[in-house]
Amino acid sequence: MTTTRTPVTRRAGLTAGVAVTLATAVLLSGCGVQSIPQGENAVSAAWSEVENQYQRRADLVPNLVETVKGYAAHERETLEAVVQARANATSVQISANDLTPEKLEKFEAAQGQLRSALGRLLAVAENYPQLKANENFRDLQAQLEGTENRIAIARRRYIEAVQSFNDLVTVPPTSWTNAMFYKKQPKPQFKATAPDAATAPKVKF
Repeated sequence: MTTTRTPVTRRAGLTAGVAVTLATAVLLSGCGVQSIPQGENAVSAAWSEVENQYQRRADLVPNLVETVKGYAAHERETLEAVVQARANATSVQISANDLTPEKLEKFEAAQGQLRSALGRLLAVAENYPQLKANENFRDLQAQLEGTENRIAIARRRYIEAVQSFNDLVTVPPTSWTNAMFYKKQPKPQFKATAPDAATAPKVKF
């Protein structure tokens, strides 16, 4: 005997199918299908801002070196150290899609060397009252201080974005979705390399 489905039965089946589809979509959404890619995009955006602020600092170096050289040309060793540290820092480039603990450590080490070299260069200015009073030097000093603050903010935002992303890919239930569909690894974090590593250097005179 052939069973004929009535319009009501067909409508009920359709309604049930739509309900199942919607429930599945909601379930998958809650399990990270959307949030994992969104989290990775947030990490990429935060990393781009980190790079942008470090580049801003590097761009200040040539003018700063030239200004100091005009008043303290014989501080050759200190000046050359800053130039070399800048070259090393700008040569280490990492894509947001290729962040690994090893590469981030290398990047941070190069930036730390530039930070230290700049600190020594700024300390030299203490011995040159005319340099300290130079308008261009004072402007560069203010820009550098502002940039260090921006770097600290950008690093903090990156740390927060990475923490959120790492939770998504390691903590259930979103980690199950990651294991099934994405297989993303946790992103590396910045490490404090010195007691004051997270503190912007003092460049006031």
